[in-house]
Amino acid sequence: MLLATHLQRVFIIIEKGQQIRLSDPEPRWSVEAVLNFYAPTYPILTTCKISAPVIRDDAVEYRFETVMGTKG
Repeated sequence: MLLATHLQRVFIIIEKGQQIRLSDPEPRWSVEAVLNFYAPTYPILTTCKISAPVIRDDAVEYRFETVMGTKG
């Protein structure tokens, strides 16, 4: 028998060389809405892009990756 479960979303940013795991404030929000929710606390998020989700340890991980300092 198959059992379906809802995977928790986790959002990851790297600030000053340190990985920060952010919890999901509202599961019904889009990933962009979560990015906007955390942007006042972490200003680096205003220049970030969202990576493709990766399933790891029974959670869906999204990485907010900075685009500052890159060409192109």
